[in-house]
Amino acid sequence: MLFAFLNRELSLNNFRILTTNYPSIKSQLFEKCIHITQDRIANACSTMENAQKAANEEGKSSAGDKYETTRAMMQIERDNAAKQLDEALKLHQSLLQIDIHKLPNNAQAGSLVITTNASYFIAVSLGQITVDGTPYFVISPMSPMGQQLLSKKQGQSFQFNGDNINIDKLI
Repeated sequence: MLFAFLNRELSLNNFRILTTNYPSIKSQLFEKCIHITQDRIANACSTMENAQKAANEEGKSSAGDKYETTRAMMQIERDNAAKQLDEALKLHQSLLQIDIHKLPNNAQAGSLVITTNASYFIAVSLGQITVDGTPYFVISPMSPMGQQLLSKKQGQSFQFNGDNINIDKLI
């Protein structure tokens, strides 16, 4: 039941309005981020429901210590899935706060930053995502690289892990 509610609330159709009219790399990255967080939410809900079903089904057919051990294991699995759900929901909510349509003067959440060594989409921490065969790192503004990029302008340079990095393009 929880999954059905979340699935309805997080339907990608709610976000198409934000991205359909802007066929850019940035909107494609944003849409992929939405998909990833929705998948994480769905997987966590499914795991929680399955663990609860398994714990409930085990109740009548087992006796003694085996029953208690199985129920405890299912509770741990459900608790872990609940933590994953909480984290996925936080990532999803953080994404929804980002306005990807701004044309920033300096790097901020929602910016696509092309540097001499890699391309970064500042949003939430999701790792590498490929769009049209090109890898982009989706990073949090709170990550070490995100902190370095924040407030930088196109053409500026900075040092990171001993490398001199230039911001070639800011979108």
